[in-house]
Amino acid sequence: MAISQQDVARIARLARIELSPDETSRAQTDLDGMLALIEKLQAVDTTGIEPMAHPLAAHQDIALRLRADAADSSGTIAQREALMANSPAEEEGLFLVPTVIE
Repeated sequence: MAISQQDVARIARLARIELSPDETSRAQTDLDGMLALIEKLQAVDTTGIEPMAHPLAAHQDIALRLRADAADSSGTIAQREALMANSPAEEEGLFLVPTVIE
């Protein structure tokens, strides 16, 4: 599938960018190359191949670096006050935020 000059002009308009005629032809060439690469990738038969969670999983054992999802106490009152020092508004040790939905 080839990209036309009109397609490039429409994409540029949607992206709100202005392209010179030289930049338009260069963008057309680049987009054609990308589409050709996608067509090559889609032509590969991946039947029976299990998806990987990480691109390096085929080469090494990957452990995801996740922390426990647990509340962390602020410790002492001094630590809480230090944490709240950057807050634009707070009350009773809680952050106050503007109402979004009423």
